[in-house]
Amino acid sequence: MQKTETTVKEVSKPDVSPMGDKVPLYSSRPAAGFPAPGDDQVERVLDINDLVVKHPTSTFFVRVEGDSMEGAGIFSGDVLVIDRAIEPKDGHIVVAAVNGEMVVKRLYADGGVLQLHSENEEYAPITVSAEEDCVVWGVVAGSVRQLL
Repeated sequence: MQKTETTVKEVSKPDVSPMGDKVPLYSSRPAAGFPAPGDDQVERVLDINDLVVKHPTSTFFVRVEGDSMEGAGIFSGDVLVIDRAIEPKDGHIVVAAVNGEMVVKRLYADGGVLQLHSENEEYAPITVSAEEDCVVWGVVAGSVRQLL
């Protein structure tokens, strides 16, 4: 299997229209087993944006590809929720443009030295020098993955 850096494949904004798609949120909390028979008690209607978008004007989604962040639970094909309102801090997972390439990495800043680390030991950290073009686009606030 060929290894590939986790990079941004697609960028999109959330649909925060008042008529967004909503699905029922049931009040029961199954313990990863079978639901109780006859459990049809809907607590409320839920818009997925209510769960993942805290700052609508500062949030966007990216679809990623690659395996360099699998140790952080980020897999190829996942959709990440990127929040630009969150200040990037040491240890945050971020989307950064390094020399024009959008990557997903864990940010480490120590004494003015900026490093971007993968969560896969097969990848060396990226040390960003003053000569390199590096812009942190935002902090990864969440992820969405389809299982089927």
